[in-house]
Amino acid sequence: MARQRNRFARPARDEDYLEPLKSVDGPGWLGGNIQGKRVLCLAAGGGRQGPLYAAAGGIVTVVDISDEMLELDREVARQRNLEIRVVEQSMDDLSCFEPASFDIVIQPVSTCYLPNIEVIYRQVARVMEPNGIYISQHKQPTSLQVDRDGGSYRLAAAYYRGEPLAPARTASLVREAGTLEYIHRWQELIGAMCRSGFVIEDLTEPLHADMTAEPGSFGHRSHYVAPYVRIKARRTGQPVESEALWTPDSG
Repeated sequence: MARQRNRFARPARDEDYLEPLKSVDGPGWLGGNIQGKRVLCLAAGGGRQGPLYAAAGGIVTVVDISDEMLELDREVARQRNLEIRVVEQSMDDLSCFEPASFDIVIQPVSTCYLPNIEVIYRQVARVMEPNGIYISQHKQPTSLQVDRDGGSYRLAAAYYRGEPLAPARTASLVREAGTLEYIHRWQELIGAMCRSGFVIEDLTEPLHADMTAEPGSFGHRSHYVAPYVRIKARRTGQPVESEALWTPDSG
């Protein structure tokens, strides 16, 4: 995907750097100023997130499992004279960082690629400064359940499931071709975040709906099924022991 400049591997445009923080923080959740803040862009290689936060004054570290995605960040940093640290690592293992290493953690859509979302949340909580801000975006569970059926949309996958979805055969704005993705229930998306020591301060559903779009298109589908959820959380407490939750083996 990086070599092909997939839509997730396209560096930010020149115009995005006119107001770099605004271009990545539309809701203003970061207060309009991140000068000197230690920012972790988690699972966020590709030449967009990290460079823009660096241009806005953040002290930026980008973590991604793909060195080729990280190379795009190195390339952009060289071109724009930005200082960015890159680390090739899986999002569910941040043991290379000391506790309280970051003031802000930014995570674009990526949690769907791992089966256990709570492991990620607890890793993030450990490396965050108390009172730090965690902004993450996720694929909504219903969106991953839905498939097109003629002129309508139907629930094609179970909500309670432990196995990944079958790989998508063709790429779309909903799923990437050939990838394994997991449906994370709201109890996991929200509840596990709270149990990991975060308090949720805001939640939005990025708007992609367009009722005038061609049936079956991303805009038309999004009018019926919101594809994403974006969460602002603050690190305020200590992780607590998880309550008994449904697992694939619990029936």
